[in-house]
Amino acid sequence: MAIFLLGAALLIIQPQAVSSRPAVSSKTEAAAQKEPFRKSDFKENNHANGTFQQLPQTVIIGVRKGGTRALLEMLSLHPDISVAESEVHFFDWEEHYGNGLQWYISQMPFSYPHQITVEKTPAYFTSPKVPERVYSMNKLIRLLLILRDPTERVLSDYTQVFFNHMQKHKPYPSIEEFLVKDGQLNVDYKAINRSLYYVHMQNWLKYFPLDHIHIVDGDKLIKDPFPEIVRVERFLKLSPQINASNFYFNKTKGFYCLRDSGRDRCLHESKGRAHPKVDPILLEKLYGYFHEPNRKFFELVGRTFDWH
Repeated sequence: MAIFLLGAALLIIQPQAVSSRPAVSSKTEAAAQKEPFRKSDFKENNHANGTFQQLPQTVIIGVRKGGTRALLEMLSLHPDISVAESEVHFFDWEEHYGNGLQWYISQMPFSYPHQITVEKTPAYFTSPKVPERVYSMNKLIRLLLILRDPTERVLSDYTQVFFNHMQKHKPYPSIEEFLVKDGQLNVDYKAINRSLYYVHMQNWLKYFPLDHIHIVDGDKLIKDPFPEIVRVERFLKLSPQINASNFYFNKTKGFYCLRDSGRDRCLHESKGRAHPKVDPILLEKLYGYFHEPNRKFFELVGRTFDWH
């Protein structure tokens, strides 16, 4: 992959959130405005074996390429957790949101009364309309947010899209072509915007108190998953059922895999891909760009992370 060398003209620009959403019809938009939801708007779907589909009590709201799939798989080790396997995109896609809560429930797994239903859609965290919509559904819901170093997340974001194009035998520009525009850092690049955690977190804290949002350290989850999962168990008020023996390091893959009732399973091969090589000068500019938003985020949530 070509390495783009930057000159001294590369400037650091203050971060701004960039909103991007597909156009929707007026009919769909009107349906999506039916808020807040009432109990009469939906009913739980019951099964003869005692299980039923219900609204999630916990949602993994993001962040994209932060480790949401790994977190969901690890949570599924707990017997009191029932997970929705697919990303539902209920709150951020107008077409889905217009279908109402009954449709949302139909996307949930069948679970027993003692189980917590968990849904994961990483795009929720960076979608402006989502916090209010989730609040309208359940203001007491517990939210999980997994974050990693913002610069690493940008590189991982690009890597995923790059490989998706390669699998379809479609060309895709180098990462430098996205990161640089007119000799300056391209802050309009969506991957950069998604890493402005301070901007997006403010939106969520307008509706939910901080003690309803548990932040998982995605970098630590990769290196040593067990302590992070223990913290999640406590946040969800689950009995401690997941053990250190449920995790083992796969030297071939280079990351931790799961062991459940004697059965081993690892994340899909698309996870843990090597990032593209990026010119060190450009990396330093990225680190510098995220420095102030990171500092504000640390103050906002009352904790620090080991990010550049």
